Amino acid sequence: MGSSAVRKQARIKRKKRIRKNIFGSKERPRLSVFRSSQHIYAQIIDDTRGDTIAAASSLEKVVKEQPKFDNKIAAANYVGKLLGERAVTKGLKKVVFDRNGFLYHGRVKAVSDGAREAGLDF
Repeated sequence: MGSSAVRKQARIKRKKRIRKNIFGSKERPRLSVFRSSQHIYAQIIDDTRGDTIAAASSLEKVVKEQPKFDNKIAAANYVGKLLGERAVTKGLKKVVFDRNGFLYHGRVKAVSDGAREAGLDF
């Protein structure tokens, strides 16, 4: 078992611990963030129906058409703004933030800051 497998198992344990207390409803859906080594993905989920209401990632054409970002944190901030704008157009204002077992630091924090700038409240 390599060190990356150990780290992944630790993140999954944290994720399970967090998800015991976080649940996305219709009034306050869950904003879930996933961070890979190169990209960032975020989606707003209604857990009662199991539907994804809005989503954004750094792989989208809209993001790739932007001028090259200085770093991955800047790209994550833009993804958060994009997701926030999409949520606000669908009538969402309040969400519950799910960091998905990742530390609230760096790119995960940048997504949340971008979503807050776009008008989401959490």
